[in-house]
Amino acid sequence: MNLDIELTEAACERVRSVLQEEGKHALRISLSEAGCSGLEYVLDYADTALENDLVAGFEGFDLFVDSDSYKKALAGLKIDFQRDMLSAAFVFQNPNQKGECGCGASFTV
Repeated sequence: MNLDIELTEAACERVRSVLQEEGKHALRISLSEAGCSGLEYVLDYADTALENDLVAGFEGFDLFVDSDSYKKALAGLKIDFQRDMLSAAFVFQNPNQKGECGCGASFTV
């Protein structure tokens, strides 16, 4: 299956940096049922893909994506990394998202 998840160059640079610090070579993304709106993104360091993971290669690292999460709400996801004077965070632009909680930590599809 061809994954249509995009990471901006800023996101790729941040992922490479964090993975190098942790001594890992992959990032795993999935969803968990949590928060006031229902779903939250879960990012984990990884060495190997889990049995049901989908895999995409990026320059310097692999991205493992939980296949159930992908089918449910991750197709078409774009991940950016933004930094300002007060904070730095991954920013998720998800075309499947229909709403989010007030603090932005969880979302609905």
